[in-house]
Amino acid sequence: MSRSNWKRIVIKVGSALISPNKKGCSSHYLLSIAQFIVKCRAAGTQVVLVSSGSVAAGSQLFPEQEKTDIAVKKAMAAAGQTEMMSTWDRLFDFPSAQILLTHGDLRDRERYVSIRETIFCLLDNGVLPIVNENDTVTTDKLKVGDNDNLSAMVAAAADADALIICSDIDGLYNKNPHEHDDAKLLSWVEHIDESIYAMAGGAVKGGVGTGGMRTKIEAAEKAVSHGIDTFIINGFTELSFNMLLEGKNPGTHFQAHETPMQENIHWMRHTSNAQGEVIVESNFAASLESDTDQLTSSEIIEVKGEFSVGDTILVRKDDGTKLVKAKSNYSSCLLNFIAKQDNEDFATEFEQKTGPIISNQNIANLEKE
Repeated sequence: MSRSNWKRIVIKVGSALISPNKKGCSSHYLLSIAQFIVKCRAAGTQVVLVSSGSVAAGSQLFPEQEKTDIAVKKAMAAAGQTEMMSTWDRLFDFPSAQILLTHGDLRDRERYVSIRETIFCLLDNGVLPIVNENDTVTTDKLKVGDNDNLSAMVAAAADADALIICSDIDGLYNKNPHEHDDAKLLSWVEHIDESIYAMAGGAVKGGVGTGGMRTKIEAAEKAVSHGIDTFIINGFTELSFNMLLEGKNPGTHFQAHETPMQENIHWMRHTSNAQGEVIVESNFAASLESDTDQLTSSEIIEVKGEFSVGDTILVRKDDGTKLVKAKSNYSSCLLNFIAKQDNEDFATEFEQKTGPIISNQNIANLEKE
């Protein structure tokens, strides 16, 4: 790795670092992180900070409340967000900006582009963007759910060179280091597959965060496919950040793909949610290898869900195999109408006049899923 090549990085800090005792924010573990950010900026590297911690920071203000109640958690997030931002702000002698997002913001293409423009403008003017999920207003339908995956989406939106995810251990081990003394740290991961996910296990029980090692692997997979080198490091030790500054790897380095996905295709595959499904005959899978063949209504078995023109849809086979996510040029209502026509000539003529159902430049292949 060569830190000197980094023009822009995203660093993700979890709740356990922000509020280790679940009694409001603490700067104990944040000082070394802040110093790392300051040194990166001084060296000309732009930084975006994705910070959890609003719920953990606000929990002390609701001692008598049931912490699992959704309304209470939203209230804790609202109260704790102010303290979290104030804590970070005290550690810097340059301005910072708060960006609160939901998955609804990221999966809408127009809002996603707006987020990119805002981040770029802040960075170009020397302002540190501090991003968090907007837990106060988000719902199950609109939330990302964990800031590991959010940090990868933000890194992609920001066109970052590196994503640094802080953990409570040194990186990814071949087995759980808390349970196995012979667990070995993987310093380098070239390809993320099921064997890597198997090492990750599930979420950590009893912690203050919402993710575990698995969500960090998910985030790494999103990031590396966009050409972003990703590191999982121990955020509780200053040594990790000193090593990064020296160009050394203190944890697990996930290698970026040499040929990144195009920005709009990466957004469609890893950020945008499918608003509906189109079930097709299996022969459509073969047409994916061609630049000229298109999905036609004659290949459609069923249309599920409601979607509008421009929405992302999932195209899959009847056996459940996912083929592509794509931008739909037809609404579900219109697509249902033409797919149910007995007169194939009518459907063919209609599609010739109005254009393809999905366009090749707006397709994200899901063959690996």
